[in-house]
Amino acid sequence: MNDTEKYLAEISGNDYINPSLYGRFNVKRGLRNADGTGVLVGLTRIGDVHGYIMDEGEKVPMEGKLYYRGINVEDLVHTAAAEGRFGFEETVYLLVFGALPSREQLDWFCALMGENRGLPKNFAEDSIMKAPSRDIMNKLARSVLTLYSYDDDPENQSPENVLRQCVELIARFPTIVAYSYMAKKHYYDHESLIIHLPESSCQSAETILSLIRPDQKFTRLEAEILDLALTLHAEHGGGNNSTFAVHLVSSADTDTYSAIAAGIGSLKGYKHGGANIKVMGMIEDIKAHIKRWDDEGEVADYLEKILRGQAYDRTGLIYGQGHAVYTLSDPRAVLIRHKAAALAEEKHFTDEFNLYNLIARLTPGVFKKVKGFDKDICTNVDFYSGFVYKMLGIPAELFTPIFAVSRVAGWCAHRLEEIISGGRIIRPAYKCVQPRLPYTALAGR
Repeated sequence: MNDTEKYLAEISGNDYINPSLYGRFNVKRGLRNADGTGVLVGLTRIGDVHGYIMDEGEKVPMEGKLYYRGINVEDLVHTAAAEGRFGFEETVYLLVFGALPSREQLDWFCALMGENRGLPKNFAEDSIMKAPSRDIMNKLARSVLTLYSYDDDPENQSPENVLRQCVELIARFPTIVAYSYMAKKHYYDHESLIIHLPESSCQSAETILSLIRPDQKFTRLEAEILDLALTLHAEHGGGNNSTFAVHLVSSADTDTYSAIAAGIGSLKGYKHGGANIKVMGMIEDIKAHIKRWDDEGEVADYLEKILRGQAYDRTGLIYGQGHAVYTLSDPRAVLIRHKAAALAEEKHFTDEFNLYNLIARLTPGVFKKVKGFDKDICTNVDFYSGFVYKMLGIPAELFTPIFAVSRVAGWCAHRLEEIISGGRIIRPAYKCVQPRLPYTALAGR
């Protein structure tokens, strides 16, 4: 064992905590109760995730529902589609201001977002092009922190000033992400550098597609399904990891840029915003190891191998299946699957789309066979979102950043709520289980 291995072994030993101690001291690991429900640590009026009901202490499954400010997200999506318009900007307005906009208010807000798409003078050259990153989420976080220096009033935490900062950030996220991606392609992938100026008349989905495509061309259907994805990812309650991070950091009375950067750091993790990348890797592995995508027996057999930890990444997880809250269905997955069917037909991905649906249908039965008991397993939104981005020609390194383009709306709404209604720094307790030790003088060690 070399010195590095020796020190790593020592660190691992000193940081190990016996799992039995968590039960002994009734620790809510991951802020979860023993039945899997989340520990109630706050109140919010912004988002509600409803996946089951509790009846005399028992969890009763139900079809999933997602509410933004009390409005069913399905109604937001279906109404926007029926009226032939995009829905993300309306969603942002609803989350941030707390009420649905009138036609005049929505037009004003869309124009305001358009006016703020551009970055401060020399920001792209000095902050993005001169300091590119292989990871777009890393660059996004650094850019947000750098914007502090371009703000004439960055520390003012009045609701009015924070609202201004939030609108600017939400509007600028598509541009920052697109420019960071183009810089990465140029400096690390050695491709031509192509930079487009954002059009103030474009909605967020249109802006993304326009800025990342050399010819700036896209179809209406492409923009509609990306707008749908943005709408569905904009908010998911105060307890998800990244939103809680924003609440946590905001409660310390810090600035908006630091709080939003904390949310980005959380979302970057594979257990949170990077989940759809895991789904894509799993699907590619399945395609490589089965001969017939429509053979239920062959697909089920390989899913069984994955669940037993004998295939793909050996974790025993079928990615994109199951959710911490939703039981019978994830409403986001239901909505995006319907739209994905039309895009799959336009892009000639119907066979692969059918494979996705087959995996979703077979997984509960495979789980019961392997685990020996029934469990409510529903397909979550991550299962289809990566496939949608693939059909749109969006590279995997942009999957999570596009998630951030959407979720920053929820983060900003929760930051405003924390400033207005929080008031106390969030400080949970950790019990120290390290035995007391005597100090040994240096000569005696």
